Amino acid sequence: MTTWELFANGFSVLMDPYTFMMVVFAIVVGTIFGALPGVSATMAVALGLPFTYSMQPIPAIVFLVAIYCSSITGGSITAILFKIPGVPSSAPTTFDGYPMAQRGEAGKALGIALGSSAIGGLVSALAMLTLSPQLTQAALSFSPSDIFAITFMGLSILTCLDSKNILRTLISGLLGLLLACVGQDPMYAVQRLTFGSGELIAGLEMIPVLIGIFAVTEVLKQTKKRDKLAADQGTASVNTKMPSFKEWWGIKWLLARCSVIGTIIGILPGAGATIASFLCYSSETKLSKYPEKFGTGIIDGIAASETANNAATGGAMVPLLSLGIPGGNAAAVMMSALVLKGVQLGPLLLVNQPQYLSATFASMVVTNILMVVVAIGIAKVFAQILAVPYSYLGPIIIMLAIIGSYATNMSIADVKIMAIAGVIGLIISACHFNSAALILGLVLGVICEGNFSRAYTISRANLVNMFARPVAGTLMVISIILLVWPVVSQLFRKKTND
Repeated sequence: MTTWELFANGFSVLMDPYTFMMVVFAIVVGTIFGALPGVSATMAVALGLPFTYSMQPIPAIVFLVAIYCSSITGGSITAILFKIPGVPSSAPTTFDGYPMAQRGEAGKALGIALGSSAIGGLVSALAMLTLSPQLTQAALSFSPSDIFAITFMGLSILTCLDSKNILRTLISGLLGLLLACVGQDPMYAVQRLTFGSGELIAGLEMIPVLIGIFAVTEVLKQTKKRDKLAADQGTASVNTKMPSFKEWWGIKWLLARCSVIGTIIGILPGAGATIASFLCYSSETKLSKYPEKFGTGIIDGIAASETANNAATGGAMVPLLSLGIPGGNAAAVMMSALVLKGVQLGPLLLVNQPQYLSATFASMVVTNILMVVVAIGIAKVFAQILAVPYSYLGPIIIMLAIIGSYATNMSIADVKIMAIAGVIGLIISACHFNSAALILGLVLGVICEGNFSRAYTISRANLVNMFARPVAGTLMVISIILLVWPVVSQLFRKKTND
């Protein structure tokens, strides 16, 4: 079946009134789930599973794909308005989205987030349809050392997060890497930094730490500002505003790069939207003409994060449909649902039942267009909360943070982790360390360690052989240069001034 036949077949399936209405319903549900703190994209897909029990296989995958894509986008709403990443992949969005909201530009920040999300999602959907078999084979050729090198490149952003305090930023990143070591060793099951606690054997759960560092810390910081706690203080409602054509044109290459990188990262098994968003934010900081503005509230940072994490959604579906290998946790949930319905995922699926690929593509296209409209309406509802005086809003945010942390695993231990993370975040802020660097180290540290251990074992403890592969070796050299260059350039600048 040709690409055009797949295209036409997909939309003919989606134009069935029942299927289309279920997609619209899935977009609303997914966007709300994504905006709620603590509800990851994987959890959103899992919560949508009961709706598919009475569906046929094709409407079921269309429904779940719509929830998956829209939940990633929904996470940007609370990330921008409240500095609470609804999903982990929206964490980089807070770096520039929240500062824009504080300047009264929340509507514009939401506009760039929703527009970038749609662009990234549409590009990845097109790539999934046209390049699915080829991209899958490329992803399968990546070894653990290659994936480690890709993840390590994401860590190279550390020296650019705060060019005025490089040492503190590096220390913050190393602290995040240390926290990533809490729990059992992924290769040898040795307990580390658990202090005899059974609750820490599985490691630190990501969502409670994110909520604690971003949400709880922000509430604790705001309590020191009495003028913001007065009952008559409120914020005007927010209306989502799309940036001008000139602003979109100014970031056209950023959108193109992040769409491609996000799609490729999404294809890699176990990588996912979180790595894609951090890696693209990192790379765009390096490539920008004004890297010092990243983290202060510019549209480039929001566009990089949201384009990448939505592009990863299409990438994650490529190995699922082509080889029966889920590209991420959410794709794994979809895989289990389809297997229960008797669908045989793998290479023969594209030959014998190409309608699954075409229906998935059509669902992603429609979802990425409609979710902009749906998210604008949902953002208005969430934005009304900004009009609430902070003396009421602060406790509400803490309550939602507790619920979101507990809902992760239904464990009170996660609530404790969130509370401790909030206090640590406040201390880090007071000491002028970098909480974003800590989160970056924590998120990427787990993936870095796992792939490094596997690659080190495969190479028989030989680092030279480990990075002898062209992809791994090239990426490591580039990463080291990017990591060291800001420090070296400052030394040269000082010598020139002297």
